[in-house]
Amino acid sequence: MTTQVLRTGEAGITYDVDGPLPTTDGRPPLFMIGQPMEATGFRTLASHFPDRTVVTYDPRGLGRSTRQDGRTDHVPMVQARDVHAVIGALGVGPVEMFASSGGAVTALALVAAYPDDVTTLVAHEPPVIPVLPDAEAAERARAGVRDAYEAKGFGAGMAAFIAMTSWRGEYTEDYFAQPPADPAQFGLPAGDDGSRDDPLLSDRSWAVSGYHPDVAALSAAPTRVVIAVGEESRDVFTGRTSVALAALLGQQPVVFPSHHGGFAGGDSPYAGKPEAFARTLRDVLG
Repeated sequence: MTTQVLRTGEAGITYDVDGPLPTTDGRPPLFMIGQPMEATGFRTLASHFPDRTVVTYDPRGLGRSTRQDGRTDHVPMVQARDVHAVIGALGVGPVEMFASSGGAVTALALVAAYPDDVTTLVAHEPPVIPVLPDAEAAERARAGVRDAYEAKGFGAGMAAFIAMTSWRGEYTEDYFAQPPADPAQFGLPAGDDGSRDDPLLSDRSWAVSGYHPDVAALSAAPTRVVIAVGEESRDVFTGRTSVALAALLGQQPVVFPSHHGGFAGGDSPYAGKPEAFARTLRDVLG
C-alpha cells in the first residue's frame, strides 16, 4: 500500500492505493469512500478484494486529511471535488466505486457533476432526507439528535442518534413522544467532555443528510448507478432513503447482507457480515 497527500489549496487529501497502477487485471481501480468514516473503515472489506487495486481516502477535515478553507461543515459537492481530484491524480481514467452512508451522498454528487469519473457506482444506504415522504418529520428527528448532543454531550447525542436510525417506519408522533434515549442502554458514557464538534451528531453534516440528489443528472450519466440497501435496514432510516431514491431512479435497490455497516469486521463494535457482503459487491460489480 502506498499513501499520498493531494494538496488542492483548500485541503490536503490523504489517500491510499493498495495494488498496482495501472492495474494488472484490466479493471479500473475500486475506490471505496465513506463519510464521516475514514479509510480505515474499509480495511476489512478491501481485504476481500486481493485481486483488485483498491483506493481509499479520508474526507477533508477528517482523519489524516486537513483543510485550509476556514470551514467546519461537510458539503457533498465540496467532497465530490476532492474525490474528483484524487481520481485525476491516479491518472488511470475512471474508477469503479463502492460508497457507503455519507460517502454514498458524496458519490451521487460526484457522478452528477463529473459523470465520466465513475463506470459503476454502488451507493450503499445514502442518508438523503429529501427523498423521504416524511422528510419534514425526519428533519425534526435529526434536529433532536443535535439538540441532545448540544445539551448533554456525546453519550446523549449518540443515544439519540441510535434511536433515530433504528426507528422502524416513518417518524410519527409516537417517535417524538418517546422519552430521551438513555446512553447507558447502549453502553455509552453519561459524562460530558464538553466537545461539540462531532461530525455525526452536530449540524456540521446536515448538508449531507439534506442533499437533494440530481435525479436527472444521475439518469443521464454514463455511469451505472446501483442503489444498495442492507437486508436488516429496509424499514429504518437509511434503508428507507435507499428504497425511496432507487424508486426515483426507476430501479429496485440491490439487497446486501447485514446492516448499515454490513462490511465491517470483528474489530468494529457493530460488526456485519463482511465476507458475504464482499461476495455480493463482487457480483454487483460484475
